[in-house]
Amino acid sequence: MCSRVSFMNNQKPQKPTLSGQRFKTRKRDEKERFDPTQFQDCIIQGLTETGTDLEAVAKFLDASGAKLDYRRYAETLFDILVAGGMLAPGGTLADDMTRTNVCVFAAQEDLETMQAFAQVFNKLIRRYKYLEKGFEDEVKKLLLFLKGFSESERNKLAMLTGILLANGTLNASILNSLYNENLVKEGVSAAFAVKLFKSWINEKDINAVAVSLRKVNMDNRLMELFPANKQSVEHFSKYFTEAGLKELSEYVRNQQSIGARKELQKELQEQMSRGDPFKDIILYVKEEMKKNNISEQTVVAIIWSSVMSTVEWNKKEELVAEQAIKHLKQYSPLLAAFTTQGQSELTLLLKIQEYCYDNIHFMKAFQKIVVLFYKAEVLSEEPILKWYKDAHLAKGKSVFLEQMKKFVEWLKNAEEESESEAEEGD
Repeated sequence: MCSRVSFMNNQKPQKPTLSGQRFKTRKRDEKERFDPTQFQDCIIQGLTETGTDLEAVAKFLDASGAKLDYRRYAETLFDILVAGGMLAPGGTLADDMTRTNVCVFAAQEDLETMQAFAQVFNKLIRRYKYLEKGFEDEVKKLLLFLKGFSESERNKLAMLTGILLANGTLNASILNSLYNENLVKEGVSAAFAVKLFKSWINEKDINAVAVSLRKVNMDNRLMELFPANKQSVEHFSKYFTEAGLKELSEYVRNQQSIGARKELQKELQEQMSRGDPFKDIILYVKEEMKKNNISEQTVVAIIWSSVMSTVEWNKKEELVAEQAIKHLKQYSPLLAAFTTQGQSELTLLLKIQEYCYDNIHFMKAFQKIVVLFYKAEVLSEEPILKWYKDAHLAKGKSVFLEQMKKFVEWLKNAEEESESEAEEGD
């Protein structure tokens, strides 16, 4: 810096400037102009030379990442690998653009070929981890462009996406693009989802699919693949069952049922805390059963759980039994309305057993609760005897069977007496 100053002192005076001293920019510091066309030409030339040998394609892409700027041109790279060239908005390839047939859209429309292409993407993204986000964005974009692709191109993309979801290369959040209003309205989303879920389930199973959907809160949104006037379990089930995806139909039906059961329990607890009349509660529950196809066994379990959660229980074992009897006596008419079948009564017995075992203060109250429900006609002889004989749970089995021994003997004797009286009457 010093030599520069003395040199400048020997020159004629410089005019003052506002910009300050200017330094020449080094060549390597200049920002390279964004030019995807040149990048595209390099990739297409390399793919053309490798031909349809996908092992060679993977090796070429691996080597090219050291020379070409994948980070900057990720979208162009994935456009080429999927569609054969850079895509214009809407999903079309420009006529004057160079293109290649070494791409997903030009490949055979079968699962085996798409699995081979999935390996190309897997290897590329494993090698260049920074491409993960770019690839996810690319797939979201491609799903929005579905109307611009042919049916065959959509099918290939759906199969490939399903495979990549199965092996974890893609996150299930990309499915948000399928809820685009226009795609849903024209039936494109549902048709695409059929192919996608078939290949996904083929790679894994419905349980693995369910876990992935749950992670991104997509497990309760699948009916949104249809327009609002067709968003029913019945329509979804019919459409996907006919398409050969019965397991997906059953999964959605089950999810809907779980949601309906949670809503029913929440509303029940609110009605109980308000002290609504039992006739109104019973009417509401029966309507929900019919509307959501909920069984009586399921309902009686929900009512039991709701009844037991509406009170603060005494921590002293000797007092809790008395408190429980008083409380349950009040709710007996409600429970009786939903124990019209032997199986419902057995379900209730198992729920009582489970509750008394899980809440240690209730261990000695089990028999008293059962006797109360017997007297209130919530439970009858046959289910109680069946429970005692072979239908009980392992939880607290020895304690509860011992508690019930005398009552069961009394029931058996009463049953024998009534049979003998019936025979004498004949």
